[in-house]
Amino acid sequence: MKIAIIGAGVTGMAAAWDLVRAGHEVTIYEAESAVGGLAGGFRDDHWAWSLEKFYHHWFQSDVDVLKLAEEMGVRDQILFPRPKTSFWIDGKILRSEISPSALFLPLSLIAKLRFGAVGAFVKLFPFWKPLERVTADAFFLRFMGEEAYGKFFRPLLIGKFGEQYDKVNMAWMWARVKTRTLRLGIFTGGFQAFLDTMAKAITDRGAKICLNTPVEKIELVNLQPTLTIKGEQHSFDRVLTTTSPKLLLKMAPALANTSYGDQAANLSSIGALCVILATKQQLLTDGTYWLNLPANSPDKKKSRFPFLALVEHTNWMDKANYGGDHLLYLGDYVPANHEYFRLTDEEVVERFTAALPTINPAFSKDWIRKAWVFRAPYAQPVPYINHSEDIPALQTPLPGVFWGSMSQVYPWDRGTNYAVRMGREIAHMMLK
Repeated sequence: MKIAIIGAGVTGMAAAWDLVRAGHEVTIYEAESAVGGLAGGFRDDHWAWSLEKFYHHWFQSDVDVLKLAEEMGVRDQILFPRPKTSFWIDGKILRSEISPSALFLPLSLIAKLRFGAVGAFVKLFPFWKPLERVTADAFFLRFMGEEAYGKFFRPLLIGKFGEQYDKVNMAWMWARVKTRTLRLGIFTGGFQAFLDTMAKAITDRGAKICLNTPVEKIELVNLQPTLTIKGEQHSFDRVLTTTSPKLLLKMAPALANTSYGDQAANLSSIGALCVILATKQQLLTDGTYWLNLPANSPDKKKSRFPFLALVEHTNWMDKANYGGDHLLYLGDYVPANHEYFRLTDEEVVERFTAALPTINPAFSKDWIRKAWVFRAPYAQPVPYINHSEDIPALQTPLPGVFWGSMSQVYPWDRGTNYAVRMGREIAHMMLK
């Protein structure tokens, strides 16, 4: 078969891996100048490793990406150090992972017991389907209680989903907790090195990757899936598009007035924003890699911190890989119409860095060697009650046309492991 894939992210390249090895002619069209999509990275001049534009890591339970790496002969290049993750609670940094430090959380004895019992239940409960009938907000409030929920999980949900925090179903939270491990993984050289390895593996086997080549339209011509690229039509036997729901409907107008198109249009999501700082000194001197910051209001201006997570990457990876720089992520999730998408890079950096002396009073702006700002209007799907009933199928009503997006990996959270799983599932469907 002659197969086109729109998007050289992890989903598209994972599908291409199976399709090209099965002997088919595969062409990937990517609008950007490099492969990787949301998992992609960049490299400053004096760094040996690349750094992700949006913070990434794998878990030891990410069997799909580990299997793919094994097949490509690069499993030994995935590292799994154990970093320190923490909460900011009442002006203090408290370790948040499962450890004896949990005994010293600022909660009453009853709240600690409820906190631990609910955490254990969510981790051990084997089924997600019953949990999508209730919101995480209602579940935690009922079983964990206001004290523990209000101090730990509600602030995280508000920070992640803003005004929609109390509409997210519990199955999504179950999936977040279920597969997490204490050790976190990265590819030697950074995620971009892994993505480039994937690209080379599939092109070495005959696939083509066309960068800087956006696809303008998907349609059927003489019952064949046809793409319009630079004004010219190209016909294929199968097409996989890995775009956002909004872009899917723009590119494939024939889906607009179908029940499938309505499902895609009704999917909700929020955007992501990351400020990355290369600094001359360490900010989190206790060694914390990931610091969860509380949000007591969906209005960022009413919360103590203007972002959700503070990640000191070089408290997990050796700064020698980055020319001695200390690297900080200041990350947040906001709707695509939020002011964070309208502010200039300089304005965002100014607003975010103004909060850093709260965490380390010694911080000053002259610590910053360089700053970057990355934004993605489609990043985090928002799963409501009974969300599984509202997800469009991977095969569209257009014969031979498939769609795979982060909205469809539910109940699992977005991430490269589930992008690999979905891409290979679609490839299997095409082959079948």
